[in-house]
Amino acid sequence: MDVAASSVDVWAKGGSGATELAETVVEKAATCCSDFKPLYELSDSVEQKISIIAGKIYGAVAVDYTAKAKADLRRIYDLVLGNLAVCIAKTQKSLSDNPELLGRPKDFIITVREIEIAAGAGFLIPITGDIMRMPGLPEEPASERIDIDENGDITGLF
Repeated sequence: MDVAASSVDVWAKGGSGATELAETVVEKAATCCSDFKPLYELSDSVEQKISIIAGKIYGAVAVDYTAKAKADLRRIYDLVLGNLAVCIAKTQKSLSDNPELLGRPKDFIITVREIEIAAGAGFLIPITGDIMRMPGLPEEPASERIDIDENGDITGLF
């Protein structure tokens, strides 16, 4: 197998320390062929896009929409944004909306509770389950408990 490798030293040399890697990536990208095919067409309905992702990737048999998600769908269509791509937000613990269904479960119903519009980024975000969204910071940052005493000993890191 022909695998390219490059020496990288951005820590010491900054951007110039990655020049060899950048040149390798450009060369490989120019000579590479791809058989990438999207799962859905952008012209598909939002519901079709969500259903295709939920079924083919996550293993769901159906998609359920809350009243809020249905209202969001109406708004998306009213704003003529139905042709945007879809990026589903779900629990990181499962390919479902249920953190108890570990791994890649099968034959479950995924529930879309709302759909956010990221028009500038060019996609819709169906939100499933009870998830923490970025940045996910606590009410009290850990830095509030960190201190350095007169001897230079640091406390509050753990």
